[in-house]
Amino acid sequence: MKALEKDITAWIDTRNENPKPFTWTKTTDEIIHSLADYLTKISPPSTENQQQT
Repeated sequence: MKALEKDITAWIDTRNENPKPFTWTKTTDEIIHSLADYLTKISPPSTENQQQT
């Protein structure tokens, strides 16, 4: 565990020496659409648990 912690700390230190800002490559709509598609695939809607009004 100490080796992993040492490696992560070294990576952070190196990264902080030459930081680069994160640049979004997709629009908000593209990200939301992609997330919605993913959520539909991993948990399709269920009619059994829906409450009737």
